[in-house]
Amino acid sequence: MDERQFDDLYSASFTRVTAQLYAMIGDRDEAQECVQEAFVRAWAHRRQLETARSPEAWVRTTAYRLAVSRWRRTTRSRRPPDRALGAATQAPPPDESHVALVAALRRLPQAQRQALVLHHLADLPVQAVAHEVGVPEGTIKARLSRGRAALAALLADEPHGPGGLEEGVTRA
Repeated sequence: MDERQFDDLYSASFTRVTAQLYAMIGDRDEAQECVQEAFVRAWAHRRQLETARSPEAWVRTTAYRLAVSRWRRTTRSRRPPDRALGAATQAPPPDESHVALVAALRRLPQAQRQALVLHHLADLPVQAVAHEVGVPEGTIKARLSRGRAALAALLADEPHGPGGLEEGVTRA
């Protein structure tokens, strides 16, 4: 993969993968940092990415693994993360339906949350989700079914304004 191809991958994927990881872990700053680090690692392994079936999936998986590792490190040390010492970043506040969706996703079991995000937010077919997660397709279908039911119940408990939160969820 040459520099131009890598730049194209980065431009096309960074925002999407960051949004997907944010939905999985519930922390936007952490998601951005992990995705950025995943792209740094992708650059170092760009020869391997040439043969990868889906370079974006490679980056997403690497970013997710980085997020899990960072969470474990932070939990063990009980110290605030280093990024808390840096300058505050300005980001537009998310809308209410997005906050409610992320809060509801956080309450789901990790496996269901991951399946829902990869299938509905990353627009991956069930087969690709199963391949990326490393489980049979039937398992992904069960996780999706249970996750959607649990998510619907959680979102039904949330107050929502005109038009309903569910409309925003089905479009996502």
